[in-house]
Amino acid sequence: MFLPKRFIEVSARLGNLPGIGPKAADRLVFYLLDQPEDDVRALAESLMAAKREITFCRRCGNFAQGDLCEVCQDSSRDAKLLCVVEEIRDLSAIEKTGAYRGLYHVLHGRIDPIAHVGPGELQLGRLVERIHLDDVREVIVATNPNFNGDITAMYIAKLLVASEVRVTRIATGIPKGSDLEFADIFTLTQALEKRTDVQA
Repeated sequence: MFLPKRFIEVSARLGNLPGIGPKAADRLVFYLLDQPEDDVRALAESLMAAKREITFCRRCGNFAQGDLCEVCQDSSRDAKLLCVVEEIRDLSAIEKTGAYRGLYHVLHGRIDPIAHVGPGELQLGRLVERIHLDDVREVIVATNPNFNGDITAMYIAKLLVASEVRVTRIATGIPKGSDLEFADIFTLTQALEKRTDVQA
């Protein structure tokens, strides 16, 4: 073994991060060890502060440094338009398009029969509450275009039948089986603009 145990330990921890393989993890450790100690300490402190201070928005489930996230605090947003996403990273992908000016509702998952994740594990009760309290006129279901995303979208449509709110789904320009976070900005913008009504 030609590398110190501490190097291997740090590389292994970095390698546990999504999208970071063993070679990328090693490159990161080499880079960090080349940096001034103050810079490495600042990075570590920023990570710890983020872990301590960032929570979930009590309204939509997005990341927040307080009760409400930046989106929910923005009074210029259309509060009558609600986009339902599976994860915060999907919200982030939609925000990057600049094409959407409504609010969001993060489910923190999707219905997944194989993994035994049912509607009760998602933020669906809160979704119904928000629709009634905020007098929402349209719910855009932006679940991923795959089997679990389709099941979740259909469940939401049926759940909201009694509320008489318009339920739409982003268009299928997103390849079937893919994730929203990996879609390019143009494709995601088109999918939002060409959304279609969901039949319960």
